[in-house]
Amino acid sequence: MSLTHTDVTAKAAELEPCGQADHPDCGIRDVLDRVGDKWSVLVIVELANGPRRFRQLQRAIDGISQRMLTLTVRRLERDGLVFRTVYPTVPAQVDYRLTETGASLTHLVKALADWSLEHRAAIAQARQAYDGDHPDNEIR
Repeated sequence: MSLTHTDVTAKAAELEPCGQADHPDCGIRDVLDRVGDKWSVLVIVELANGPRRFRQLQRAIDGISQRMLTLTVRRLERDGLVFRTVYPTVPAQVDYRLTETGASLTHLVKALADWSLEHRAAIAQARQAYDGDHPDNEIR
């Protein structure tokens, strides 16, 4: 007797009940959502080079809006990956740097960024080939 997809899925859920609070994988998606989104990756890569002011970050990260950069650094700060320093000047000056936890992530994020840079042409070529073979596909 063969198992159906539903049977396999149900058995996997019994083995790995991530909905339970004591499951070791609970919360991993939340962390991956933060460290895996494109703006967080780019901010972390930039801050790996040292502290940056807000405008320096914005100029260094092509395409990021002021609002998105604000949201991204706030989320990274909340997660303990970025430390924000406000200097008592008029107007106030703010800079951002990686915390120890954020710095421990840089080699992984830089490796991902390097991989992306190295393989972007091949990926673009694969997309063109796929789109040519599937002209009605709405993946984009």
